[in-house]
Amino acid sequence: MSALLSSVDWSKTSLWVSLAAIVFNPTAWNIVARNEFRNKTITRLFGGNARNGCYFLAVSIFSFGILRDTLYERALKEQPRQAILPEPLDVVVPAILFLVGQTFVITSTWALGITGTFLGDYFGILMDHRVEGFPFNVLRDPMYVGSTMCFTAGALWYERPAGLLITVFVYVVYVIALRFEGPFTDMIYSTRATRSNASKKEL
Repeated sequence: MSALLSSVDWSKTSLWVSLAAIVFNPTAWNIVARNEFRNKTITRLFGGNARNGCYFLAVSIFSFGILRDTLYERALKEQPRQAILPEPLDVVVPAILFLVGQTFVITSTWALGITGTFLGDYFGILMDHRVEGFPFNVLRDPMYVGSTMCFTAGALWYERPAGLLITVFVYVVYVIALRFEGPFTDMIYSTRATRSNASKKEL
């Protein structure tokens, strides 16, 4: 770890901007989504149309995700270069990591749909059943795992040890985000189940 830390140029502004963007995304969307669940702020902005509000948030999340990735790439290119893997693993390993990571991200989005992927449940757009097919039958949180794999791939591809440190930071941020997202999402669906059971009893 000390060797990794010594390979980082901490004076580069791009490094800190990249780290800030990594923290901003899940933090901001958790705050926005919880506010939406309680106050329906975005839904009201779209005239009471929750689906359009969710689409707006989806575009925002996707756009900021691209910005985050761009800032990460810029940060990598300004960091010291150092061979991490021997040939040909220096090309093969990051390529495989990126392909597998993107597969997890894309197939997750396909399985969940736009509203399922981009916090539609906070808008009251709930899925009828829990998604249990691939990749959710392999990983509990395939989108976060896939994203982390892509960060790792970038670090190895550009041969920037600093990228590995950033990847560890990404993993920690995702773990923290899941501690907030998971229980809150479970609460949303638990509330629906309780109300549904109560309605059936009344009938």
